[in-house]
Amino acid sequence: MAVYRNKKKPIRDGRIVTVGRSGDIPIGQGATVVLADESEIAIFNVAGRLLGIENFCPHKGFPLADSKLYGNMVECGLHGWRFDVASGNCITEPGCSIETYEVFEEDGEIRVRV
Repeated sequence: MAVYRNKKKPIRDGRIVTVGRSGDIPIGQGATVVLADESEIAIFNVAGRLLGIENFCPHKGFPLADSKLYGNMVECGLHGWRFDVASGNCITEPGCSIETYEVFEEDGEIRVRV
């Protein structure tokens, strides 16, 4: 099976980026965050906890922020691959996990460490 490479994956450098305001992402929803270098992260609100992952399904490259969230699992809207948004583990195809990103709220803003 072919696995696609994420061309919009953020470069890890430890910087903290402000990406929105607290409350911008409703519970049970996801949002695409486009960084200054045009890389992307998907942020999900799981029961009030913000979690960040690559915005990319390695199966066919579909953006995961546009997919349906079931608890802490996101299901790719294209072919149904499932990922744990807390760990990045792919449930459907072990070995095809994606990266996670630390997301936190501070001073009324959503911040991500890349």
